[in-house]
Amino acid sequence: MNLAPAQLHKHLQRGVKGLYTLHGDEPLLIQEALDTIRAAARAAGFTERSSHTVAGAHFDWSEVLAAGGSLSLFADKQIVEIRIPSGKPGKDGGAALLQLAEQAQGNDTTLTIVMLPRLDKATRSGDWFGALERCGTTIALEPVERAALPQWLAQRLALQGHSVKPGVEGQRSLQFFADRVEGNLLAAHQEIQKLALLYPAGELGFEDIERVVLNVARYDVFKLSEAVLAGQTSRVQRMLDGLQAEGEAEVLVHYSLSEDIRALKRVRDAMGEGRPLPMALREQRVWGPRERLFERVLPRLDAATLDELLLAAHQVDGIVKGLKVAGWPTNGWQALHRLAMEVCGHCAGHPLRLHDKMSA
Repeated sequence: MNLAPAQLHKHLQRGVKGLYTLHGDEPLLIQEALDTIRAAARAAGFTERSSHTVAGAHFDWSEVLAAGGSLSLFADKQIVEIRIPSGKPGKDGGAALLQLAEQAQGNDTTLTIVMLPRLDKATRSGDWFGALERCGTTIALEPVERAALPQWLAQRLALQGHSVKPGVEGQRSLQFFADRVEGNLLAAHQEIQKLALLYPAGELGFEDIERVVLNVARYDVFKLSEAVLAGQTSRVQRMLDGLQAEGEAEVLVHYSLSEDIRALKRVRDAMGEGRPLPMALREQRVWGPRERLFERVLPRLDAATLDELLLAAHQVDGIVKGLKVAGWPTNGWQALHRLAMEVCGHCAGHPLRLHDKMSA
Protein backbone atom coordinates (compact mmCIF):
# COMPACT_ATOMS: atom_id res chain seq x y z
CA MET A 1 0.00 0.00 0.00
CA ASN A 2 1.18 3.51 -0.85
CA LEU A 3 1.03 6.10 1.92
CA ALA A 4 1.46 9.87 1.72
CA PRO A 5 4.15 11.22 4.09
CA ALA A 6 1.61 13.45 5.84
CA GLN A 7 -0.44 10.37 6.76
CA LEU A 8 2.42 8.46 8.39
CA HIS A 9 1.90 9.67 11.97
CA LYS A 10 -1.83 8.88 11.94
CA HIS A 11 -1.13 5.51 10.30
CA LEU A 12 1.34 4.55 13.04
CA GLN A 13 -1.14 5.47 15.75
CA ARG A 14 -3.23 2.53 14.54
CA GLY A 15 -0.28 0.18 14.98
CA VAL A 16 3.10 -0.61 13.45
CA LYS A 17 3.04 -2.92 10.44
CA GLY A 18 5.70 -5.47 9.52
CA LEU A 19 7.24 -3.79 6.44
CA TYR A 20 7.92 -0.21 5.39
CA THR A 21 9.68 1.01 2.24
CA LEU A 22 10.95 4.60 2.05
CA HIS A 23 12.16 5.90 -1.30
CA GLY A 24 13.30 9.35 -2.39
CA ASP A 25 16.31 11.64 -2.70
CA GLU A 26 15.52 14.09 0.10
CA PRO A 27 17.72 13.12 3.10
CA LEU A 28 15.81 15.22 5.63
CA LEU A 29 12.42 13.72 4.78
CA ILE A 30 13.82 10.18 4.67
CA GLN A 31 15.44 10.62 8.08
CA GLU A 32 12.33 12.16 9.63
CA ALA A 33 10.11 9.35 8.33
CA LEU A 34 12.61 6.79 9.59
CA ASP A 35 12.76 8.42 13.03
CA THR A 36 8.96 8.49 13.21
CA ILE A 37 8.70 4.77 12.43
CA ARG A 38 11.50 3.92 14.89
CA ALA A 39 9.82 5.90 17.70
CA ALA A 40 6.48 4.16 17.11
CA ALA A 41 8.26 0.79 16.97
CA ARG A 42 10.08 1.40 20.26
CA ALA A 43 6.79 2.31 21.90
CA ALA A 44 5.38 -0.98 20.59
CA GLY A 45 8.21 -2.99 22.13
CA PHE A 46 10.69 -3.27 19.25
CA THR A 47 13.81 -2.80 21.40
CA GLU A 48 16.52 -4.30 19.17
CA ARG A 49 17.74 -2.94 15.84
CA SER A 50 20.14 -4.13 13.15
CA SER A 51 21.22 -2.17 10.07
CA HIS A 52 22.47 -3.46 6.70
CA THR A 53 23.81 -1.41 3.78
CA VAL A 54 23.84 -3.08 0.37
CA ALA A 55 27.20 -2.13 -1.15
CA GLY A 56 27.74 -3.65 -4.56
CA ALA A 57 26.67 -6.78 -6.37
CA HIS A 58 28.52 -9.12 -4.01
CA PHE A 59 26.54 -8.20 -0.90
CA ASP A 60 25.69 -11.25 1.21
CA TRP A 61 21.90 -11.22 1.46
CA SER A 62 21.93 -14.31 3.67
CA GLU A 63 22.87 -12.05 6.59
CA VAL A 64 19.73 -10.00 6.09
CA LEU A 65 17.51 -13.06 5.72
CA ALA A 66 19.03 -14.59 8.85
CA ALA A 67 18.60 -11.36 10.83
CA GLY A 68 14.85 -11.54 10.43
CA GLY A 69 14.71 -14.88 12.15
CA SER A 70 17.21 -14.40 14.96
CA LEU A 71 16.13 -12.71 18.17
CA SER A 72 18.47 -12.11 21.08
CA LEU A 73 17.85 -13.38 24.60
CA PHE A 74 17.00 -9.83 25.67
CA ALA A 75 14.39 -8.84 23.10
CA ASP A 76 11.35 -10.45 21.57
CA LYS A 77 10.83 -7.80 18.87
CA GLN A 78 13.39 -6.30 16.50
CA ILE A 79 13.81 -3.79 13.67
CA VAL A 80 15.80 -4.80 10.57
CA GLU A 81 16.85 -1.84 8.41
CA ILE A 82 18.09 -2.32 4.85
CA ARG A 83 19.67 0.54 2.91
CA ILE A 84 20.12 0.16 -0.85
CA PRO A 85 21.87 3.41 -1.94
CA SER A 86 21.99 2.45 -5.62
CA GLY A 87 18.33 1.44 -5.78
CA LYS A 88 19.46 -1.71 -7.62
CA PRO A 89 19.45 -4.80 -5.39
CA GLY A 90 20.51 -7.09 -8.23
CA LYS A 91 19.18 -10.57 -9.00
CA ASP A 92 20.00 -12.07 -5.60
CA GLY A 93 18.76 -8.96 -3.79
CA GLY A 94 15.53 -8.94 -5.74
CA ALA A 95 14.88 -12.55 -4.74
CA ALA A 96 15.75 -11.77 -1.12
CA LEU A 97 13.39 -8.78 -1.04
CA LEU A 98 10.60 -10.92 -2.46
CA GLN A 99 11.17 -13.40 0.36
CA LEU A 100 11.36 -10.67 3.01
CA ALA A 101 8.14 -9.12 1.73
CA GLU A 102 6.29 -12.41 1.97
CA GLN A 103 7.69 -13.11 5.45
CA ALA A 104 6.60 -9.66 6.68
CA GLN A 105 2.91 -10.47 6.31
CA GLY A 106 1.54 -11.35 9.69
CA ASN A 107 4.97 -11.05 11.34
CA ASP A 108 4.58 -9.24 14.67
CA THR A 109 8.14 -9.83 15.94
CA THR A 110 10.23 -8.32 13.12
CA LEU A 111 9.78 -4.90 11.57
CA THR A 112 11.63 -4.52 8.25
CA ILE A 113 12.41 -1.06 6.87
CA VAL A 114 13.82 -0.78 3.33
CA MET A 115 15.39 2.55 2.29
CA LEU A 116 15.89 3.40 -1.39
CA PRO A 117 16.76 6.48 -3.45
CA ARG A 118 14.34 7.99 -5.93
CA LEU A 119 13.33 5.24 -8.35
CA ASP A 120 12.57 5.40 -12.05
CA LYS A 121 9.40 3.95 -13.53
CA ALA A 122 11.12 0.77 -14.72
CA THR A 123 12.44 -0.01 -11.23
CA ARG A 124 9.06 0.65 -9.62
CA SER A 125 7.55 -1.83 -12.09
CA GLY A 126 9.91 -4.62 -11.00
CA ASP A 127 8.70 -7.74 -9.19
CA TRP A 128 10.65 -7.05 -5.99
CA PHE A 129 9.33 -3.50 -5.63
CA GLY A 130 5.82 -4.70 -6.44
CA ALA A 131 6.13 -7.21 -3.59
CA LEU A 132 7.25 -4.46 -1.18
CA GLU A 133 4.19 -2.41 -2.16
CA ARG A 134 1.81 -5.36 -1.97
CA CYS A 135 3.01 -6.77 1.34
CA GLY A 136 3.89 -3.59 3.19
CA THR A 137 3.60 0.18 3.33
CA THR A 138 5.47 2.25 0.74
CA ILE A 139 6.17 5.98 1.19
CA ALA A 140 7.56 8.19 -1.59
CA LEU A 141 9.43 11.16 -0.12
CA GLU A 142 9.65 13.71 -2.91
CA PRO A 143 11.62 16.98 -2.75
CA VAL A 144 9.66 20.09 -1.83
CA GLU A 145 9.28 22.06 -5.07
CA ARG A 146 10.12 25.76 -5.12
CA ALA A 147 6.48 26.84 -5.44
CA ALA A 148 5.56 24.85 -2.31
CA LEU A 149 8.63 25.83 -0.28
CA PRO A 150 7.23 29.01 1.39
CA GLN A 151 4.24 27.06 2.74
CA TRP A 152 6.53 24.26 3.93
CA LEU A 153 8.69 26.80 5.76
CA ALA A 154 5.62 28.38 7.36
CA GLN A 155 4.45 24.98 8.61
CA ARG A 156 7.89 24.18 10.05
CA LEU A 157 8.09 27.55 11.77
CA ALA A 158 4.65 26.96 13.27
CA LEU A 159 5.83 23.67 14.82
CA GLN A 160 8.29 25.61 16.97
CA GLY A 161 5.84 28.40 17.80
CA HIS A 162 6.91 30.94 15.18
CA SER A 163 4.91 32.73 12.52
CA VAL A 164 5.53 35.52 10.03
CA LYS A 165 3.68 38.80 10.00
CA PRO A 166 0.39 38.71 8.09
CA GLY A 167 -0.07 40.14 4.63
CA VAL A 168 2.58 41.32 2.21
CA GLU A 169 5.45 41.42 4.70
CA GLY A 170 4.87 37.81 5.69
CA GLN A 171 4.80 36.70 2.06
CA ARG A 172 7.99 38.65 1.43
CA SER A 173 9.65 36.99 4.43
CA LEU A 174 8.75 33.49 3.28
CA GLN A 175 9.82 34.18 -0.32
CA PHE A 176 13.15 35.55 0.91
CA PHE A 177 13.61 32.51 3.15
CA ALA A 178 12.77 30.16 0.25
CA ASP A 179 15.28 31.90 -2.04
CA ARG A 180 18.00 31.39 0.57
CA VAL A 181 17.40 27.65 1.09
CA GLU A 182 16.04 26.39 -2.25
CA GLY A 183 17.30 22.91 -3.12
CA ASN A 184 18.79 22.30 0.33
CA LEU A 185 16.03 21.12 2.65
CA LEU A 186 18.38 19.84 5.33
CA ALA A 187 20.01 23.27 5.59
CA ALA A 188 16.54 24.87 5.60
CA HIS A 189 15.68 22.73 8.63
CA GLN A 190 18.87 23.89 10.34
CA GLU A 191 18.09 27.55 9.62
CA ILE A 192 14.63 27.10 11.13
CA GLN A 193 16.20 25.58 14.25
CA LYS A 194 18.60 28.52 14.41
CA LEU A 195 15.64 30.91 14.51
CA ALA A 196 14.24 28.93 17.45
CA LEU A 197 17.50 29.41 19.34
CA LEU A 198 17.70 33.14 18.67
CA TYR A 199 14.08 34.29 18.96
CA PRO A 200 11.32 33.42 21.44
CA ALA A 201 8.10 31.93 20.13
CA GLY A 202 5.94 34.46 18.36
CA GLU A 203 5.89 36.59 15.25
CA LEU A 204 8.99 37.09 13.11
CA GLY A 205 9.51 40.19 11.00
CA PHE A 206 11.36 40.32 7.68
CA GLU A 207 14.42 41.86 9.35
CA ASP A 208 14.55 38.98 11.85
CA ILE A 209 14.73 36.41 9.05
CA GLU A 210 17.05 38.49 6.86
CA ARG A 211 19.48 38.93 9.78
CA VAL A 212 19.72 35.22 10.58
CA VAL A 213 19.08 33.02 7.54
CA LEU A 214 22.20 32.26 5.52
CA ASN A 215 22.29 31.72 1.77
CA VAL A 216 22.56 27.92 1.66
CA ALA A 217 20.62 27.31 -1.56
CA ARG A 218 21.75 24.46 -3.82
CA TYR A 219 20.65 24.44 -7.43
CA ASP A 220 19.91 21.60 -9.82
CA VAL A 221 20.81 22.26 -13.45
CA PHE A 222 17.64 20.50 -14.58
CA LYS A 223 15.51 22.71 -12.32
CA LEU A 224 17.08 25.62 -14.20
CA SER A 225 15.19 24.41 -17.26
CA GLU A 226 11.84 24.68 -15.43
CA ALA A 227 12.66 28.20 -14.19
CA VAL A 228 13.62 29.36 -17.71
CA LEU A 229 10.46 27.93 -19.29
CA ALA A 230 8.38 29.49 -16.51
CA GLY A 231 9.88 32.91 -17.34
CA GLN A 232 11.22 33.40 -13.78
CA THR A 233 13.97 35.87 -14.61
CA SER A 234 15.21 36.66 -11.10
CA ARG A 235 15.25 33.01 -10.11
CA VAL A 236 17.14 32.06 -13.28
CA GLN A 237 19.80 34.67 -12.49
CA ARG A 238 20.18 33.30 -8.93
CA MET A 239 20.37 29.75 -10.18
CA LEU A 240 23.03 30.52 -12.76
CA ASP A 241 25.12 32.40 -10.19
CA GLY A 242 24.70 29.50 -7.76
CA LEU A 243 25.60 26.85 -10.34
CA GLN A 244 28.70 28.80 -11.30
CA ALA A 245 29.74 29.18 -7.65
CA GLU A 246 29.23 25.45 -7.08
CA GLY A 247 31.53 24.63 -9.99
CA GLU A 248 28.90 23.12 -12.26
CA ALA A 249 30.16 22.30 -15.77
CA GLU A 250 29.28 24.96 -18.35
CA VAL A 251 28.60 22.29 -20.97
CA LEU A 252 25.94 20.67 -18.77
CA VAL A 253 24.17 23.99 -18.23
CA HIS A 254 24.33 24.64 -21.97
CA TYR A 255 22.93 21.18 -22.69
CA SER A 256 19.93 21.84 -20.44
CA LEU A 257 19.16 25.16 -22.16
CA SER A 258 19.78 24.00 -25.72
CA GLU A 259 17.82 20.77 -25.31
CA ASP A 260 14.73 22.78 -24.36
CA ILE A 261 15.18 25.02 -27.38
CA ARG A 262 15.53 22.01 -29.69
CA ALA A 263 12.47 20.34 -28.16
CA LEU A 264 10.40 23.50 -28.54
CA LYS A 265 11.52 23.77 -32.18
CA ARG A 266 10.62 20.13 -32.92
CA VAL A 267 7.16 20.54 -31.38
CA ARG A 268 6.57 23.81 -33.26
CA ASP A 269 7.63 22.16 -36.55
CA ALA A 270 5.28 19.22 -35.88
CA MET A 271 2.43 21.65 -35.26
CA GLY A 272 3.33 23.39 -38.52
CA GLU A 273 2.85 20.05 -40.27
CA GLY A 274 -0.68 19.81 -38.89
CA ARG A 275 -0.24 17.72 -35.74
CA PRO A 276 -2.28 18.79 -32.69
CA LEU A 277 -0.19 20.07 -29.78
CA PRO A 278 -0.91 17.07 -27.48
CA MET A 279 0.22 14.65 -30.20
CA ALA A 280 3.35 16.70 -30.97
CA LEU A 281 4.29 16.75 -27.27
CA ARG A 282 3.85 12.98 -26.93
CA GLU A 283 5.99 12.37 -30.01
CA GLN A 284 8.79 14.44 -28.50
CA ARG A 285 8.44 12.67 -25.11
CA VAL A 286 7.45 15.86 -23.32
CA TRP A 287 5.22 15.16 -20.31
CA GLY A 288 4.59 16.00 -16.68
CA PRO A 289 5.45 19.52 -15.45
CA ARG A 290 7.51 20.11 -18.60
CA GLU A 291 4.45 19.40 -20.75
CA ARG A 292 2.44 22.09 -18.96
CA LEU A 293 5.25 24.61 -19.40
CA PHE A 294 5.51 23.82 -23.12
CA GLU A 295 1.75 24.26 -23.53
CA ARG A 296 1.99 27.71 -21.94
CA VAL A 297 5.00 29.06 -23.84
CA LEU A 298 4.57 27.61 -27.35
CA PRO A 299 1.85 30.11 -28.38
CA ARG A 300 4.44 32.85 -27.68
CA LEU A 301 7.17 31.29 -29.83
CA ASP A 302 6.88 31.34 -33.61
CA ALA A 303 9.16 29.42 -35.96
CA ALA A 304 11.37 32.44 -36.68
CA THR A 305 11.97 33.11 -32.97
CA LEU A 306 12.90 29.49 -32.35
CA ASP A 307 15.28 29.54 -35.32
CA GLU A 308 16.95 32.59 -33.77
CA LEU A 309 17.22 30.91 -30.36
CA LEU A 310 18.56 27.73 -31.95
CA LEU A 311 21.30 29.73 -33.68
CA ALA A 312 22.12 31.46 -30.39
CA ALA A 313 22.39 28.09 -28.64
CA HIS A 314 24.75 26.87 -31.39
CA GLN A 315 26.95 29.96 -30.94
CA VAL A 316 27.07 29.56 -27.15
CA ASP A 317 28.00 25.90 -27.62
CA GLY A 318 31.18 27.12 -29.32
CA ILE A 319 31.88 29.68 -26.60
CA VAL A 320 31.71 27.19 -23.71
CA LYS A 321 34.14 25.02 -25.70
CA GLY A 322 36.64 27.87 -26.03
CA LEU A 323 35.72 29.50 -29.35
CA LYS A 324 35.10 33.21 -29.94
CA VAL A 325 31.85 34.35 -31.55
CA ALA A 326 31.30 37.90 -32.78
CA GLY A 327 28.68 39.79 -30.77
CA TRP A 328 28.90 37.45 -27.79
CA PRO A 329 30.95 37.56 -24.57
CA THR A 330 34.08 35.42 -24.58
CA ASN A 331 33.32 34.19 -21.05
CA GLY A 332 31.22 31.02 -21.08
CA TRP A 333 29.11 31.88 -18.04
CA GLN A 334 28.33 35.36 -19.37
CA ALA A 335 27.21 33.81 -22.65
CA LEU A 336 25.05 31.29 -20.79
CA HIS A 337 23.45 34.12 -18.79
CA ARG A 338 22.59 35.95 -21.99
CA LEU A 339 21.17 32.86 -23.70
CA ALA A 340 19.09 31.97 -20.63
CA MET A 341 17.74 35.50 -20.38
CA GLU A 342 16.76 35.54 -24.06
CA VAL A 343 14.84 32.26 -23.73
CA CYS A 344 13.38 33.29 -20.36
CA GLY A 345 12.20 36.62 -21.76
CA HIS A 346 10.38 34.97 -24.66
CA CYS A 347 8.77 32.45 -22.31
CA ALA A 348 7.62 35.24 -20.02
CA GLY A 349 6.06 37.10 -22.94
CA HIS A 350 8.44 40.06 -22.96
CA PRO A 351 11.46 39.28 -25.17
CA LEU A 352 14.64 40.89 -23.91
CA ARG A 353 16.53 40.66 -27.20
CA LEU A 354 19.78 40.82 -25.29
CA HIS A 355 21.69 39.53 -28.29
CA ASP A 356 20.87 42.76 -30.13
CA LYS A 357 21.51 45.07 -27.17
CA MET A 358 24.76 43.73 -25.74
CA SER A 359 28.20 43.63 -27.22
CA ALA A 360 31.02 41.29 -26.57
